[in-house]
Amino acid sequence: MTTTNTLTRHWMERTIDGADVRLSCISRKGAGLPIVFLHGFGSTKEDYADVALHPAFAGRPIFAYDAPGCGESECSDLDRVSIPFLVRTALAALAEQGIERFHLVGHSMGGLTSLMLAHQEPERVASFTDIEGNVAPEDCFLSRQIFQHPHEDPVQFLEDFIARNWAAPFYSSPLYATSVRYKVRAGAVRGIFESMVDLSDNAGLMDKFLALPLPRMFMYGKQNNTLSYLPHLAANGVELAEIPESGHFPMYSNAPEMWRRIAAFQAQATEPIVQPEVSRS
Repeated sequence: MTTTNTLTRHWMERTIDGADVRLSCISRKGAGLPIVFLHGFGSTKEDYADVALHPAFAGRPIFAYDAPGCGESECSDLDRVSIPFLVRTALAALAEQGIERFHLVGHSMGGLTSLMLAHQEPERVASFTDIEGNVAPEDCFLSRQIFQHPHEDPVQFLEDFIARNWAAPFYSSPLYATSVRYKVRAGAVRGIFESMVDLSDNAGLMDKFLALPLPRMFMYGKQNNTLSYLPHLAANGVELAEIPESGHFPMYSNAPEMWRRIAAFQAQATEPIVQPEVSRS
């Protein structure tokens, strides 16, 4: 049996906060609500390209792009890149594509961007799959390295970051680390990481996530099942998806199970729901 990759590659040019941005995009037309994917730090839109090959998503509209300063996308002022900048980029890209309402999937940096986007415009999001996106200070194990291992040279910081993560004892860490230098510009790292830490420490992300009036799933690798807040998420109506034989990168370590859980979750997600009062226990 042969399967055809029906994704189209295209470019999108916008001006965001005075910076000229050229986004490298993939998309597919189809029936039903689109699925919008936002990738993590050091990753690209291709993390999600296999969606076009999975029968569970046959005929569904798809949209993903490389964040400014990442992958094939360009940004004229890398110093401007931050999570708020990426949220505004996402809104501009959705407007350009004519996407009003959609299912949202975000990983890590893309998960935090997705959370801020959904918090800002919850009525547009039919469901949110958060793949280890930041919801608490403890999630900054990558981004907080900008403070734990500072270096005035952004290129050297990135090289040191790569070396540390290559040696980490987690699924797919060497695979991830060895490609980072090709997937993110060194000049974009500081703004991304500092804003991730600031939001995680000071922006009440857990309250924002739990208050979203829509179906939410939090996905995590089994190696990270000691995250302290997982019981709190479950107690407040968030579906938990633990991916076996995986760490922070289920799309690399156990992609079949990742796609199975996303498909099942989106299949049961319908209209926005009214959330019960958030438990503080």
